[in-house]
Amino acid sequence: MDSVYLKRSLGDEIWNVSILVAIGVSNDGCREIIGAAEDMKEDRESWRSFFVGLKERGLTGVRLIIGDKTLEMLEPIPEVFPDTRYQCRTVHFYRNIFSVTPRKKMKAVAMMLKAIHAQESKEAAREKDCQVAEKLQEMKLSAAVKKLQDGIEETLTYMDLPTQHWSRIWTNNTIERLNREIKRRTKAIRAFPDGQSALMLVCVRLRHVAGTQWGARRYMNMDHLHHMEDDLESGHMAG
Repeated sequence: MDSVYLKRSLGDEIWNVSILVAIGVSNDGCREIIGAAEDMKEDRESWRSFFVGLKERGLTGVRLIIGDKTLEMLEPIPEVFPDTRYQCRTVHFYRNIFSVTPRKKMKAVAMMLKAIHAQESKEAAREKDCQVAEKLQEMKLSAAVKKLQDGIEETLTYMDLPTQHWSRIWTNNTIERLNREIKRRTKAIRAFPDGQSALMLVCVRLRHVAGTQWGARRYMNMDHLHHMEDDLESGHMAG
């Protein structure tokens, strides 16, 4: 899940219009664009309405939602998709910590953060997280320590899923690339006359991308997930 901002005219003023976009990986492992909606606020009710719309159109079997950590997006998820887990994309997490890190220390901090997500298990990542927090404290970066401790767990959800999928799900780079393509095609337009025209152009571009190898090539081998779930179910039954 993500949003892309475009400009629209509103009277004599230019306002931002947000296009909410959702892509998914189907049971056959291919990527699909499953929804797009125009919104002016990108608030909680907007995301809730977007999620409900996806569900009413038949979206089921959602195991994981990946996105930026915003309360507006997070709060409706348990209500609409109660069995779905959430993964905060690591790039957003890093940027949040960098916002309270002096520029001269950013490189060292970036290396420490990446070391957390380079671990082979969630337990090892949590242990590395504690070590990084101690190091940041020694560097007198208390604000960075707080952001690290407040957000780290939601960036490790991917480690509960098959290791073969980790590189695909610990961030949402796939949708970021779509957003860049949208902006590349819309930058010549100074401002859309209304939100609907912005949404229509975005949808045209999304349909074009979906019709290429982007949508036809298998992105993930879902057998790994199915085998993991079967093993977990067998273990529960045995217990």
